[in-house]
Amino acid sequence: MPLEELTGLLTPLPRFRAAQIFKWIAGGVCGFAEMGNLPLSLRDELAGRFLLRPGVVEEQYPGDDGTVKLALRFDAASKIEAVLLPGHSRRKAAPGGYTACLSTQAGCPAGCVFCKTGALGFLRNLSSAEIVEQFLLLRKIAQENAGPPGEAPGRPIANIVVMGMGEPLLNLAELRRALNVITSPGGMDFSRRRITVSTCGIAGGIIDLADNGPAVRLALSLTSADESLRRRLMPLTKSHSLADVKEACAYFQKRTGGRITLEVVLLGGINTSREDAAGIAQFAGNIDAVVNLIPWNPVPGLAFEGMPLHSPSAEEVKVFKGYLESLGMNVTCRFRRGRGVMGACGQLGALSVH
Repeated sequence: MPLEELTGLLTPLPRFRAAQIFKWIAGGVCGFAEMGNLPLSLRDELAGRFLLRPGVVEEQYPGDDGTVKLALRFDAASKIEAVLLPGHSRRKAAPGGYTACLSTQAGCPAGCVFCKTGALGFLRNLSSAEIVEQFLLLRKIAQENAGPPGEAPGRPIANIVVMGMGEPLLNLAELRRALNVITSPGGMDFSRRRITVSTCGIAGGIIDLADNGPAVRLALSLTSADESLRRRLMPLTKSHSLADVKEACAYFQKRTGGRITLEVVLLGGINTSREDAAGIAQFAGNIDAVVNLIPWNPVPGLAFEGMPLHSPSAEEVKVFKGYLESLGMNVTCRFRRGRGVMGACGQLGALSVH
């Protein structure tokens, strides 16, 4: 709950009490009894009236590459996942800060054929409390994980990516409320510049985010700039034309000044031709953008128009990257972390880890 709402809820308590409680929650306490600077009677009253931390961790999957995937249950009908991804320092080979990948919905309505979460269908939106809870749990794991030899254990979460289960801009009100809590100077004080929200292209949501904040980074899951192919790969985009999405992205950039990431999931033999690259470059015209190539992470059973999906070869990725660069695009390739625990892009919802 944002501090201003918490203050109003706890009236007639003095404002400083709400600030104390907000700070304790930001610190990750699990119960009101841990709030040592509150009177005992107040702690007992709060415990009787409110639930502090929602959800239960059902499974924790540690990966060989340092990734940790959590399977969380917030109600009897739905289970969601959140992922802690290891980072590396740009200055040296030593590990850097973590990235927390958060979910905004149980399941997903987008139905992207290359994504396991999309195959689950849509169950419900998550509340702001359930979104914040994911961050608190991942932060605790990051703080407790062993550090490099000779250094104290634990590394910070350096970045948040809202790229987990669900379409964030279809749950923007709760996401906005959650990010208010996570970025509040009186609490967790996480930098908005280190938060990226990914969308499959909800044009109205992009404009809403530009106008009403929070001022975070934007990533567009583009995958293809061929309108027909994109609609077949990503069914939700049928109601959001590429022209409308591009206009919304340009508006977002004008309002915020931030560079936009165009995420392209590369599917072997489907969207890796020279023509596909030319379409992406044309879409990106007049937008300050970087293209992030994501070689498809395997998920058993997923197919496109009757043919099983497969990852592109290393050569296919290299050639496609070259096509884009020859057209003047700034291109990066996403490092494949989390595949060992089915925690990489497109794999969330594949709960059976082998």
